[in-house]
Amino acid sequence: MRNKVKNRWLIAASGVGIHISIGSAYAWSVFTNPMADKFGWETTEISFAFSMAIFFLGFSAAFMGPFVEKHGPRKSGMLSALFFSVGVAGSGIATAAGSLYLLYFFYGIVGGIGLGIGYIAPVSTLVKWFPDRRGLATGMAIMGFGFAALISGPAAASLIHSIGISATFFVLGAAYFVVMMLSSQYLSAPPEGWLPKGYTPPERKEPAAPSGKISRDLSQLTAKEAIKTRRFWLLWFMLFLNVTCGIAILSLASPMAQEIAGMSAIAAAGMVGITGLFNGAGRIGWASLSDYIGRPNVYTTFFVMEVIAFFLIPFASNPFLFQILVFAIITCYGGGFASVPAYIGDLFGTKQLGAIHGYILTAWAMGGVAGPLLLSSIYDTTHSYDLTMNIFGVLFIIALLLSLWIRADIRKLREQKSQTDTNFNTGTDSPNVH
Repeated sequence: MRNKVKNRWLIAASGVGIHISIGSAYAWSVFTNPMADKFGWETTEISFAFSMAIFFLGFSAAFMGPFVEKHGPRKSGMLSALFFSVGVAGSGIATAAGSLYLLYFFYGIVGGIGLGIGYIAPVSTLVKWFPDRRGLATGMAIMGFGFAALISGPAAASLIHSIGISATFFVLGAAYFVVMMLSSQYLSAPPEGWLPKGYTPPERKEPAAPSGKISRDLSQLTAKEAIKTRRFWLLWFMLFLNVTCGIAILSLASPMAQEIAGMSAIAAAGMVGITGLFNGAGRIGWASLSDYIGRPNVYTTFFVMEVIAFFLIPFASNPFLFQILVFAIITCYGGGFASVPAYIGDLFGTKQLGAIHGYILTAWAMGGVAGPLLLSSIYDTTHSYDLTMNIFGVLFIIALLLSLWIRADIRKLREQKSQTDTNFNTGTDSPNVH
């Protein structure tokens, strides 16, 4: 008797459970002032723990991608739960001991490794369960990562006030362990050859597709094969530029709002809180839209919007206009993360999507360090955000050109694949498309 096929929507819910736990990293700033007040640590020293976590997220995702493909999402999710919960709970030991270096070890390194494994494990699985709605599926999971701070931020702040910093880390570490372990138990890849009811794969349909929308996977490549292609590196640099500029805005949105738009500290703090909504909404919204207009069109739209927004921000003295521009940038920032796994599936297939996604996420690790450093260093030199915004605008012009370049590559590869299929059907020899 055949085993009953799991419910793919519950698989998606399990992915959200993992991402909403590890996404609590975005609420790290809640700990900044309490730790600064108690231990006398500098804000930059405390923030470095978060920067380390993001750095190790990217590189552990690359390193552990093959592990996810080999051992499956369930074991990978459980491993992520172990590393991340130990990292968070270990931060309680670090703060109890008053050791900044222990904090870097537990939260930055151990927790960061848990972040990386937990980030890619559900996403690579959901792409396989939702061949008909790749963008929606990955958007749901990664939306959890974006929205998590809205839940964990207030919860952590309340706990710190009630039971102290160290005990808060212990409680959160235990809570994340339970949620992630339970979520991991239902995760699994679909059975071989499984397809959603009523769904016909694009390769069984006509090869033609509207401009900018990929109708079927261009190829089925391993991770080692993928990184040797130009389109891999075009996608890597597109994500790197989107992260570099987007995370810089996130890191300094409040002081920018006060200097450029003349907003009060309280109003600017409120704006920062609302960016979490746009970060999460951008992830599910843009990723879902990509199912209809195609990933190439979505990325080109991102970069057109961000070129306009970054060049306008220095002149946005009106608080309403300033916030609209920032929120637009943040939706594109979040949408870039959510759309990239489906884009990878389109370009390289699902054979080793988790491993390829891990390699791509090294762009996040690099951009997460480069963005805030670039913005801060230019501001310290010029004492103005104007030059930085213009530089970021130029970077997005480059990103826009890269998005047009990858579209040209896709069009060329699609034509080659179509010719290969035609020659195969007629019995003519033709080179393989990679």
